Amino acid sequence: MSTDKEMSEEDKVTQATDIQEVQGNVENSEVEPDKEEESNHEDHDLDEEVDYSGYSKKQLLDELKSVVATGNFIKADAKVNDLKAHFDEFFNKEKEEALKEFLASGGLEDDFEYRRSDSDNEFYALAHDFKVKRSEFFKNQEKQKEANLNAKNAILDRLRELVDGEETTLSINAIKSIQEEWKKIGQVPASQNKSLWASYNALMDRFYDNRSIYFELKELDRKKNLEHKLEICEKAEALIKLEDLGEAIKSLNDLHEEFKHIGPVPREEQEALWTRFKTASDAVYDRRKEFFESQKEVYNKNYELKKELITKLEAYTDFSASKIKEWNAKTKEVLAIQKEWEAIGPVPRELGKDINKVFWSFFKQFFHNKNLFFKELDEIRAGNKEKAEALIEQAEALVDSTDWQDTANKLISLQQEWRKLGPTPEKFRDELYTRFKKACDSFFDNRRAANKAVNKEFEDNLEAKNALCDAIKAEADSDSRSEDALEAKIHEFNAIGFVPRKNMKEVLARFNEAVDYYVQQLGIEGGNKDEFLFRLNLNKLQSDPNANRALNKKEHGIRKQIADLENNITLWKNNLEFFASSRTADKLKDQFDDKIRKAEAEIDKLKKKLSIIREF
Repeated sequence: MSTDKEMSEEDKVTQATDIQEVQGNVENSEVEPDKEEESNHEDHDLDEEVDYSGYSKKQLLDELKSVVATGNFIKADAKVNDLKAHFDEFFNKEKEEALKEFLASGGLEDDFEYRRSDSDNEFYALAHDFKVKRSEFFKNQEKQKEANLNAKNAILDRLRELVDGEETTLSINAIKSIQEEWKKIGQVPASQNKSLWASYNALMDRFYDNRSIYFELKELDRKKNLEHKLEICEKAEALIKLEDLGEAIKSLNDLHEEFKHIGPVPREEQEALWTRFKTASDAVYDRRKEFFESQKEVYNKNYELKKELITKLEAYTDFSASKIKEWNAKTKEVLAIQKEWEAIGPVPRELGKDINKVFWSFFKQFFHNKNLFFKELDEIRAGNKEKAEALIEQAEALVDSTDWQDTANKLISLQQEWRKLGPTPEKFRDELYTRFKKACDSFFDNRRAANKAVNKEFEDNLEAKNALCDAIKAEADSDSRSEDALEAKIHEFNAIGFVPRKNMKEVLARFNEAVDYYVQQLGIEGGNKDEFLFRLNLNKLQSDPNANRALNKKEHGIRKQIADLENNITLWKNNLEFFASSRTADKLKDQFDDKIRKAEAEIDKLKKKLSIIREF
């Protein structure tokens, strides 16, 4: 079965030409179809220019995963290169800072070895894998085109044999089979494409010139083609009312491809049939044109909204403060502006680069000023590190002293000074504390080993703490129980002093059991109960010689929880944008809104805990 002579019209439609029939002979030819317009169903995110200069390493990694996942090796390549360039800036900066710290700590540059983080390894591995797969993809494409060329040349050889051979009743079936095989074969190298189509059409013309005795069969074939093309017209007309415009365009392109490969119809039906199909196609394409025209207005409106945000953000570029709390408050406001910016949507392409550059320059300026503030804060922490090292040297000098009482008082005094120290660099915090604790523990271990009489004091403390545990339980069952009374008992317990090491866990377990029972008898419920229990736990920590470290660790953990929840909220809010055209958008948006509300409520609870920790 042959196909109509067809060509593309404005990259949207194909048009069949008249089939010449002279004295019962059928002329049928085909030409190479022009390159079809690319499907509008593709992901347009790859076409949009994005300024990654404001992205964090994690955001760059997540964006790389998203881009690579599209599998579009042509459009994704530029974005992968851009993402890698921004990621390299982070990596090189971190490497340089690590080298500076290494040199500052007395190391030699030749000995420096920088180890990548897990996120670094994942990013570079993903980028490398993308490049390898992209190379393989294009190699395979070229191999496939060569294979297709060979296959089509083989078909041409079979067609020549058929055209030049003796006519049989099976020839028409053979030619139909050849047409189907030819249609199914993919692209060939561009340099060979036109010559292949020319040879194919010439042979097909010769075949139908020699097939006059099968004219009646051909007419029947044309009627079947007419029925098939009428069905395609009906499908195209149905697409006019399809709500999903992207799906409608994709389906219409598929119908055009099918239409032009069907073959000729009766001559008297050709013009009306093509007019009907083109009318339906134009209606769908007009919808697309209207959509893009309407989007221009939306993009212009987005541009105006983003200009307003730039004006709003500019006010933060000169902000200055002396307290972390004030910086954090302003940071929250700036990040809120960023969320608004990201939620607005695209602007006209010709204006996007400039407006993004202005916004992110203001954004970077604010965080540059903030970094300068924290740099000064780091200097304060460095000073606290020096004070801590001085305390450690004093404690280590007392380790071998046998003046038990005086040395113990000095060490206790040093421990009190240690507790009053401000924050030290997190990198050295554990190491400093371990050295200080080791010096203190070594002296007190020596004292316990040398003077067993001291254990009598611990035994008395144990007896007092056990008695206090009983008193707590007894008071819990009385009418005089109260929150203040319980807190007083906890402070009294903490003030008693040390007990024999072997009894520490046991008496602490009794104490916790008594306090839990007391709280249960108080009958505190809801949020007040959570805050009260949290405050009690902090009070109980005061009896631990490592209380300062434990409080710092608990504060750090809460701050990390808050940061994780805020990141999740940001991600969920961004995800809401992608549900606008989903059939289940309302249900998904409700689910994400519920997640966001719960996360915000949890953040409020955690912030209350931070305020309680500051009281200690």
